[in-house]
Amino acid sequence: MGATIGLLAGVGLFCVWWSFWPHDPRTQHRVGGWSDRTADLLAQAGVTSVTPTALVAVSVGIGVVVLAIVTGATGAPAIAVLFGGMAAAGPRAAVRGRARRRQAKLREVWPEVVDHLSSGVRAGLALPEALAQLADRGPEELREPFARFAEDYRATGRFAECLDVLKARLADPVADRIIEALRITRDVGGTDLGKLLRTLSQFLRDDARTRGELEARQSWTVGAARLASGAPWVVLALLSTRAEAAQAFNTAAGVAVLVGGAASCLLAYRMMLRIGRLPEEARVLR
Repeated sequence: MGATIGLLAGVGLFCVWWSFWPHDPRTQHRVGGWSDRTADLLAQAGVTSVTPTALVAVSVGIGVVVLAIVTGATGAPAIAVLFGGMAAAGPRAAVRGRARRRQAKLREVWPEVVDHLSSGVRAGLALPEALAQLADRGPEELREPFARFAEDYRATGRFAECLDVLKARLADPVADRIIEALRITRDVGGTDLGKLLRTLSQFLRDDARTRGELEARQSWTVGAARLASGAPWVVLALLSTRAEAAQAFNTAAGVAVLVGGAASCLLAYRMMLRIGRLPEEARVLR
């Protein structure tokens, strides 16, 4: 009986103590942070039919297959684990590269989208119609999501909900700003939307031009760093085709060399990316 009373008293004191700590909804949202970021990455890459869970499953499957193949070919589990890990990271790296290339291409066409919207607003079109016409007159790369927006709006007539769906499909910070500006104009009215869109168009053009110059200057440095990071592992793959060389990595010293080399390459590559990375606009209007 005494133990039960003590347990209940302890639970009560813990609840009182816990009530003094503020609860931030943003902290609770971070529980699904990885899933949200991966979903955004897939949307930015244009691979909307793949879910984050499916991407992880494919990565694990490829890693296991490569692990089995390399183990059978070399008889060196340490080498197989390293190459299996590299293969498992391949799908996400491919998606990230596709997203980066697609975002660079979209960065050049967003000003054209803003210009079309500005022209539609000046012509007196309603905001849903101005967005829907981008399915026919907008850039080729963005016609499909705007066509789906037009279909959603014709089916439901709910502008705010269709904007939310469009924002999720585009998963782009520029699209977030445009959509929120249209939402505010629709909800509270205003006469400065045309001026805002023209200013945004000029800003996007200047940003794309500056970023293009910087990327052109640093491309050779990034390429050289990738070559330097990948060259040792190409040599290791070639050495692994010889049984006596592969067996040398089955010892404790061989495993230490592999782990140290992998850690050094990964650290140097991540530092290179961190130092040379251009500022990326975050989706604050998610």
